[in-house]
Amino acid sequence: MTIIVRDDGFHAEDYDGAVTEIAPDTAPADLPQHYDDIGLIRVAFPSFADGRGFTLARLLRGRGYRGRLRAAGHVIADQYAMARRSGFDEVEIGEDLAARQPVEQWQARANWQDHHYRARLRA
Repeated sequence: MTIIVRDDGFHAEDYDGAVTEIAPDTAPADLPQHYDDIGLIRVAFPSFADGRGFTLARLLRGRGYRGRLRAAGHVIADQYAMARRSGFDEVEIGEDLAARQPVEQWQARANWQDHHYRARLRA
């Protein structure tokens, strides 16, 4: 079973429509060009050390995708703020990761809009 992480904590899967899957090695030219029929895009993260998904999320948002955008796989709590800043709405993790990194660790990074280097420079 997977767990969906959002700013307010852990959730069960609540999306039942068609999902567009994007692999981390997808070339920018191969990203969807039209979003009318896409309710959720799921970008795979094969490893927490593989940040290509963050770039893909930024590109999708920059090209006008306004639907639900999910990072799925090996994303850790320390990366949650980066995932949100790059355009993801949520992160999908497995139960094993949720057990090692409980909801409190994810929620500690849920104030992602305030805690980034630009905010620290302005302070």
